[in-house]
This record gives sequence, C-alpha cells and structure tokens, in this order.
Amino acid sequence: MIQCKNLTRKYGNFTAVDNISFEIPKGQIVGLLGHNGAGKTTTLKMLTGFLEPTEGLVIIDGLSMETDRLTIQKNMGYLPETSPLYPEMTVLEYLHYAADLHKVNANEKITFVKDSIQKTNLKDKAHCVIDTLSKGYKQRVAVAQAILHNPKILVLDEPTNGLDPSQIFEMRALIKDLAKNATVILSTHILQEVEAVCDRVIIVNQGRIAKDGLLKNLQKTNALTFSIKADPLLVTSELSQLEGVTSVECLNQTESFHSFRLELNTDWKAVSPAIAQHASGKGWPLYELKQEHVNIERFFQGMNQDASV
Repeated sequence: MIQCKNLTRKYGNFTAVDNISFEIPKGQIVGLLGHNGAGKTTTLKMLTGFLEPTEGLVIIDGLSMETDRLTIQKNMGYLPETSPLYPEMTVLEYLHYAADLHKVNANEKITFVKDSIQKTNLKDKAHCVIDTLSKGYKQRVAVAQAILHNPKILVLDEPTNGLDPSQIFEMRALIKDLAKNATVILSTHILQEVEAVCDRVIIVNQGRIAKDGLLKNLQKTNALTFSIKADPLLVTSELSQLEGVTSVECLNQTESFHSFRLELNTDWKAVSPAIAQHASGKGWPLYELKQEHVNIERFFQGMNQDASV
C-alpha cells in the first residue's frame, strides 16, 4: 500500500534523511522510532506530501506523491508535530471547519464530527474555545481532525505528546481500533509506545534505517531463560555441556529458585527438551522454561554503541 523508495532529504550540507526505503501493507500499525533529531518528522512530512524529497519516491496505492499528491492526501489523516489548531475557535467550530477542508459530504458532516468527538472523548469540551484547553485536550482535538474523514492512512507524529497517563492509555486503544480500517504510521521516541500498540517497528538513526521488522520477531532471541531449584554452579557446569548451548549465565538467586539464561547456537526448540529431561533426571524442580523475549530498549542500546564506534 505504501512504498518509500530511496528517500533522501537534505538541508544544505546536512542530510536529515539518508536514502531510506520501506514498504507498509494495508492494516499494519508501524512505529517510526528514533531519538529526537533522528529524521522521523522529516520522513513523515515527505510521506504525507508536505515536504518534497531531495531524492526518491513515495508511492501510495500505485499513485506517485510527485504527480498525484492531492488525490493521495484525500485518503490521509495527518497529525503533525505541531498541532494544526485555530485557538480562537471552539472545538465544534474547528472540527466542522476541518470537515469542510476534507470535503466531507454536507449530509454526513454532523455524523462524522460527532464520531470523531466520541472517539477522542471530547464531548465535555465540544463547546470550549481551543485556547482555553489543556495541552492534552488540544492534542485530542488535533487527533480528532486527523481521523474525522475516516482516512485509509493515518500518520501520527508523537500522538501522545502532552497526554496524561490515562489519556495515553485511551489514545493507544484508539489507535488500535482505527487500525481495523486504516494503515497507521506513528512517530515516537518513547519505547513503551511502540511496544504497546505497534505490529512493526522501523528504527531510524541519523537519518538511516537501523532496524526494520515485526515487533514480535525483534523481541525474540535465540536464547532460553529458565528458573530451577538446584546448585547454581552445578547447573552452570552441566548445562553448558549440552549440545547447542554456548554459555550459561545465572541471572539471580533466591531462596526458592535460581534464574538462568542460556545462549544457543541452534534453534531453542531443539534444546528445550534436553534441558527439561536433564533437570528431571537430576531431580531439579523446574519452575519455568521459555524463549527469551527482549525489550526493544536493547536495540537502542546497540544502536548507540554502533554510533559511538
């Protein structure tokens, strides 16, 4: 559905986005993740047609952003980094104005506005002047205008910016619900944001793609963790001799059991039965045995280390 081919954006001698390419299928929630200044916002501006690339192409549903920008934008909802609000308007006035800009059919406009207000929980603030709202409510109004016309593609730049914890939870639920009928791309520098809502993550570092993959695959490693009640030195010594095991590390010790991590050079499924059988044969109570899942923070740490070399 979305194709970015060799996108590059330069500002004089500075390259903000450096030759990035990716494809996004329909219905996926993609997190564009990176530190501040990594190139996320510049990428989204090119993706939505608000900024021309120095080089490269954006193709959406077979249409080129270079030649069919207005046609593509009709099916897009966009929340930019700075909320596009008119502070002197009330929430209702602004959303009706946004509906006119999106050329929503007059017979459907009231229904569309009510629906966007309901989805963003703005009912109690509908008649308030936008300038009197808190930062969190202003962000909700900005999201409401982005989803007002039921776009096929929703691009959100830092959608939870300024929201309190309960509002963040609501926003995450809304994004998941919207993805049932739209492709969602969101930019963030918050790791938990991606882990909470995204199917896929594209990590950007210094204008380039450092990592791209389904979140469920990136979080899995070829390692095992397990909890067992036995002498840690004995466990380390014996399990390190099993075929496929390259190292055994004791993670922590308690009175009830000890936790270990096994680094493997083969598929974890091939080693798991041997560990269970060995523990059973030794009479070691085995409390847990599973494939290791890592926090996405590990990729950020590795990215920083690579950048410092």
